[in-house]
Amino acid sequence: MAKDQTGGGNDPKSDTSSNTQKDPDQWVSGEEPMTGAQASYLKTLSEEADEADAFAPGLSKAEASKRIDALRGKLGRT
Repeated sequence: MAKDQTGGGNDPKSDTSSNTQKDPDQWVSGEEPMTGAQASYLKTLSEEADEADAFAPGLSKAEASKRIDALRGKLGRT
């Protein structure tokens, strides 16, 4: 395996400016339909939080992410 000769800074595992920190409204793919994993997790969280209305099958990736974050906060999960 070739060693990085640039002096670092290209390692996505240690890059703190990762897209995981980006606002869902700024995601390039944010308007695409939520993924199967998002749908499953959102459904589970909405049931646990007793907020069935939080889940809707036609959500975008960005909206699903926002709802997941809100439910995680309500349930005290980080």
